[in-house]
Amino acid sequence: MTLLLHKNTLILTVLGMLTLPFSCGSNLQTKNTSDFAESEVIHDSISIITETKEIVVGASQIEKYLPVLKNKKVGVVANQTSRLDVKTMEYDSATKTESWIRIKEHLVDNLVAKKINVKKVFAPEHGFRGTADAGEVVKDGIDTKTGVPIVSLYGKNKKPTQQQLEDIDIMVFDIQDVGARFYTYISTLHYVMEACAEAEIPLLILDRPNPNGHYIDGPILEPQHSSFVGMHPVPVVHGMTIAEYAQMINGEGWLTNKVKCELTIITMENYTHDTPYSLPIKPSPNLPNDTAINLYPSLCFFEGTIASAGRGTDTQFQIFGAPSLPSEFFPYQFTPQANEGAKYPKFKGEVCNGLDLRDTEKLDKLNLEWLIEAYVGYGKKSTFFNSFFTKLAGTTKLQEQIEKGYTYKEIRATWLRDLEAYDSMRQPYLLYD
Repeated sequence: MTLLLHKNTLILTVLGMLTLPFSCGSNLQTKNTSDFAESEVIHDSISIITETKEIVVGASQIEKYLPVLKNKKVGVVANQTSRLDVKTMEYDSATKTESWIRIKEHLVDNLVAKKINVKKVFAPEHGFRGTADAGEVVKDGIDTKTGVPIVSLYGKNKKPTQQQLEDIDIMVFDIQDVGARFYTYISTLHYVMEACAEAEIPLLILDRPNPNGHYIDGPILEPQHSSFVGMHPVPVVHGMTIAEYAQMINGEGWLTNKVKCELTIITMENYTHDTPYSLPIKPSPNLPNDTAINLYPSLCFFEGTIASAGRGTDTQFQIFGAPSLPSEFFPYQFTPQANEGAKYPKFKGEVCNGLDLRDTEKLDKLNLEWLIEAYVGYGKKSTFFNSFFTKLAGTTKLQEQIEKGYTYKEIRATWLRDLEAYDSMRQPYLLYD
């Protein structure tokens, strides 16, 4: 065993199976002797495995966390993205050969099958299976597949109550984030950490990549504008994985009364912040593909304006528009209709004029040009923004700058000093290059 003290992080490099000690900010890293990558899909959930390096998410490193959960009463914070790769050998009777196969399985299903005592599943926005609308109240229930009770952490009950945690010895957090401040899974993380700290329950985080982890950008949230779509003084694009972000919440004293949550982290293998990563499962109903995920931090601002970001279409967060935008400057047309994740979309049944951004090159900074163009092209500028815009921006300054005619470059220049300070602040909590 090798112990490395890295600033505020205790990193354990361990060979073989072991029982993991819980300490604030401890992180387990074990390098396997072989890595596997998909090369050919055989069935919907099964694919051939070849020996090439790829990212191994925390949940797929089963041997590291099963000993921790054995004989414990376990709570799991999870949704549809909480999947792991189960690797096994398959015998082909026709060719009389064996080959590695990968089966993608839900974390909760896997834990239950391995006789782990999962007492409850805590579900974030969009629910346990990930089909609820943004902002829709998710109700408590029972998972029909496993029989495990589901507790909603969206609606009035955003933080687990002490009563809900009474029969829990340890909590597991495994949710795919997309690296934007207003994506509410990091707010759920905050409340789960706070509840666990108050109940003296350790939290095990199974880390996953940040698909927008290659940059940081945007205005820093001001405390007076804190809400569930932005709880911390970080930029719009924060550049951290869930586990790194959890360490920052602890280290910066952001939990109520500056309590500390006891963390153990299963880090990823073969990951850096610049490693391209295509999410195998859409993280929420309105982020259907890599393009939408990359454009989301820039286009979500339209949720605080008169324009639509494509909810009610199959190109959500890849287009924008409104009936009132002039078609000569915004020639792409779409008509929102009710669909999964958008039962009541903005401008339902109305033709919207806008822009199709699906061919945009991958962004490494926020793009406010589209927002500014829409503001300039809209006739009634006094009604372009609504009150939600300030919550998304985390400041009143951005709306004021746009209304005063600032260019995107002029606006971004006002963020740079704060971004430098934020970048310095986050460094002690980073787990990856």
